[in-house]
Amino acid sequence: MAKYFDVHPENPQRRAIGNVADSLRAGALIAYPTDSCFALGCQLGNKDGIDRIRSIRDLDDRHHFTLMCENFAQLGRFVHVDNDVFRAVKASTPGAYTFILRATSEVPRRLMHPKKKTVGVRIPDHVVTQALLAELGEPLLSSTLLLPGEEEPMTQGWEIKERLDHVVDAVVDSGDCGTRPTTVIDFSGGEAEIVRYGAGDTTRFE
Repeated sequence: MAKYFDVHPENPQRRAIGNVADSLRAGALIAYPTDSCFALGCQLGNKDGIDRIRSIRDLDDRHHFTLMCENFAQLGRFVHVDNDVFRAVKASTPGAYTFILRATSEVPRRLMHPKKKTVGVRIPDHVVTQALLAELGEPLLSSTLLLPGEEEPMTQGWEIKERLDHVVDAVVDSGDCGTRPTTVIDFSGGEAEIVRYGAGDTTRFE
């Protein structure tokens, strides 16, 4: 049965955030809110958590996982960002964008695209997510909480708890966070390629 954390959306309780971070360090898979929609998340080295995300979402090995990063300095440890890309990414973060970039050696190989050696990264503009990332001290391996055969992600924490009670270890609820996933921009080829239109404005990338 999943633990349920009711977290204030503007002033997250430190104890609750600390408990969620401790759960992640102990190998938990969580459902948590972001500035676009709910996501599934676990630590980078949590192989069981990664396998469970693939199972819940019915994903193949070509799926790009996302590293949810606290800030740009942290993001820069895990992906290669040249000057032109740096300016574009910096101008769009924090926000509802996921950027696909070439991964550094800090990223476990099983998280990369098998051929391109790329990974998704993003910096969320969400108080609760930022508090959790600050407490954890490392990126959160994430994937949009969109179940197979469904067109929109779930938006209510209580519904997620009800439906995924036996497949996730914790649900973090801070209220409705929307149904539109991030806009995905692929910079791995040097030029911006819009892979998915979502919550983030694409004007500067077109």
